[in-house]
Amino acid sequence: MSLPFTSEEFFEVFARYNRDVWPAQLVLYAMAVAAVFSAARSKRHSSALVISLLAFFWLWMGAVYHLRYFSTINRAAFGFGFLFMLQSFIFIAAGIRSEWREGIQFRFRRDARGIVGAALIAYALIFYPVIGWMAGHRYPATPTFGLPCPTTIFTCGLCLWTVDPLPWRFMAIPLIWAIIGFFAAVWLSVIEDAGLLVAGLVLVSFTASQKKSEIL
Repeated sequence: MSLPFTSEEFFEVFARYNRDVWPAQLVLYAMAVAAVFSAARSKRHSSALVISLLAFFWLWMGAVYHLRYFSTINRAAFGFGFLFMLQSFIFIAAGIRSEWREGIQFRFRRDARGIVGAALIAYALIFYPVIGWMAGHRYPATPTFGLPCPTTIFTCGLCLWTVDPLPWRFMAIPLIWAIIGFFAAVWLSVIEDAGLLVAGLVLVSFTASQKKSEIL
């Protein structure tokens, strides 16, 4: 596998992004924490709020990171940006449905899905930057929350907190990115992104298992 950019160029994109958008990283992180608490509380409007925040994250990654920054070193970022914004609109439609009629509902349960989902969320918000720091990735040349890889892991974790298994169309783009991001991370030695493949496999496994049990 070869990439159209070097490792140095890749991390320089992170550095430019982090310098330019500061302090948006703190706002995005606070929004992620709000999404987690809203999903865990499971109040009347909490599911719509969670989906709305996920929609914002994916719109941000598509429009800001991919189209504005990553596209400067990789033309494929234009396609990625489109897919990420499409994922945002998928979440927006789901949020409207959840607000006005029975749709996607989030609820933390102390079962395998809930605990594994919590582990993925903790990895994205806490352990991901710690592992990156231990690997020698120093701010600002490091992926922060709100960028594709940690945010995709976070999304997979929250998707495990849904009451009913998500339809595959909601997970297709995050799973595609989990695969692409993982193999690119291997090539670029971004070891914290190993969690991408784990998150994708876990989400597919639990979803397929639950859908199969419902059929049976």
